[in-house]
Amino acid sequence: MFNQRKDLIIIGALLGAVAGVMAAVILVQRAEEANQSPKLTAGDGVKVGIGVLGLLRLISEVGSKK
Repeated sequence: MFNQRKDLIIIGALLGAVAGVMAAVILVQRAEEANQSPKLTAGDGVKVGIGVLGLLRLISEVGSKK
């Protein structure tokens, strides 16, 4: 049981890191296309945060179904 929990946490951390890198690459590419420096405003941060919370809620619902 403990090994499964540890493995799941490691896999989740790796997936989160990959998703973060992909988001940063997209942000940089779009800024380069517009010939601007990459910017993330407070409003954009709030949007991303709400999206992440929604995703976590969805994952918790899937994990709690029996």
